[in-house]
Amino acid sequence: MPEGTPSCVLLADRHHGLTEGVRGLLETAFGSVVMVADEVSLVDAARRLQPDVVIVDLSLAQERGVGWLRALREHCSSLKVVVISVHDEESVRLAAMDAGADAFVLKRALATDLLPAVESVRGDVGTERHSGGKR
Repeated sequence: MPEGTPSCVLLADRHHGLTEGVRGLLETAFGSVVMVADEVSLVDAARRLQPDVVIVDLSLAQERGVGWLRALREHCSSLKVVVISVHDEESVRLAAMDAGADAFVLKRALATDLLPAVESVRGDVGTERHSGGKR
């Protein structure tokens, strides 16, 4: 594992097929990838594992909203959060970032934008947050 890589990355998405693909991508760069498929498991795993980074589908919650993001911030304030989504509307990206996400990546651009976003938030010192561009 390269120096400075997180010991654990937590991946949360209800879509198993996509999660497996993203997991494979992350395993090429990081040591441990833990997957969860719901909001409760996400917050529980984040508290127990204290990962350096979590990658979460914006649509993880049954009800639309980012309560999970607020819960993560409450229990793991220094945790870096990368939100992934199929929604490419600027208002969706801004809402995720305003709610506390450190980065936003479109699902259609995961292959090219996810690892750079993760690296960006890991090096983030509070000056600028990463937001994957539209493609």
